[in-house]
Amino acid sequence: MHEQYQPREIEAAAQSFWDNQKSFEVSEDLGKETFYCLSMFPYPSGKLHMGHVRNYTIGDVISRYQRMQGKNVLQPMGWDAFGMPAENAAMKNKVAPAKWTYENIAYMKTQLRSLGLAVDWSREITTCKPDYYRWEQWLFTRLFEKGVIYRKNGTVNWDPVDQTVLANEQVIDGRGWRSGAVIEKREIPMYYFKITAYADELLESLDDMPGWPEQVKTMQRNWIGKSRGMEVQFPYNVESIGAAGALKVFTTRPDTLMGATYVAVAAEHPLATQAAQGNPELQAFIAQCKGGSVAEADMATQEKMGLPTSLFVEHPLTGEKLPVWVANYVLMHYGDGAV
Repeated sequence: MHEQYQPREIEAAAQSFWDNQKSFEVSEDLGKETFYCLSMFPYPSGKLHMGHVRNYTIGDVISRYQRMQGKNVLQPMGWDAFGMPAENAAMKNKVAPAKWTYENIAYMKTQLRSLGLAVDWSREITTCKPDYYRWEQWLFTRLFEKGVIYRKNGTVNWDPVDQTVLANEQVIDGRGWRSGAVIEKREIPMYYFKITAYADELLESLDDMPGWPEQVKTMQRNWIGKSRGMEVQFPYNVESIGAAGALKVFTTRPDTLMGATYVAVAAEHPLATQAAQGNPELQAFIAQCKGGSVAEADMATQEKMGLPTSLFVEHPLTGEKLPVWVANYVLMHYGDGAV
């Protein structure tokens, strides 16, 4: 026996044994308690990095521990291989998207297998294959039919080079993490999950989660972000706007209504668009606002700026005329885009 650890010999032999014995393939066993361990699927970028190793090692330790407790453990693996990044990478490398993606999957799978993870490879999933996404589409259409998914416009980070939407974390110093292009705020039609319909149930259930650290529960409550308040309607001044209506404002402090001196709308609000017609200064300010971040954390720390418009609304209690401003600190997706 070697005094030093010989990984090439020992690990290869162990992994070969696991493969031959199908040690990690799962079948139904009614006599065992089940445990499902799913780690985030990797994007097939071409090669694994140490972040992958760290992530899947953590899941593997959990799976092996649960298996040692006598449980019937399923730890599958898959590939997050569907979407714009794969197409952009393929164009950059002048290779067809399918060829580029499947070659990367094959290489990365070899790397993953060499780590000796306790993965049931018979359950491998590739999200760009029809045998996977047909069920994703089936589920989406069923949720849409039930009203759990709905369509409305929303403001997003738009990368004009990659021609795609970016998450807040993918915008670095105002530029796309991949293309380096200056990111625009753009309003586009999107589909939403009606998770707010379950907000109360989720909040109440947090109190019944034994063993959860209190700081994790607090994070979940903050993520759900329930706001208690009321909707106040400010009637339009018909003469200044040219149409009857009411500006809806959600407020958590209705007790401050009597102190209101103006209302502010988001740059994407229809009133802002109307007010900007024939006003180059306001048009430039709206364009500047749309070029900023859509992350609430960034908007909370940025310099507060606004410009007045020629529009007025009516105070619902006093009848006083209140000027309408466009402000960079108002979120279009919070309430009705007005404060």
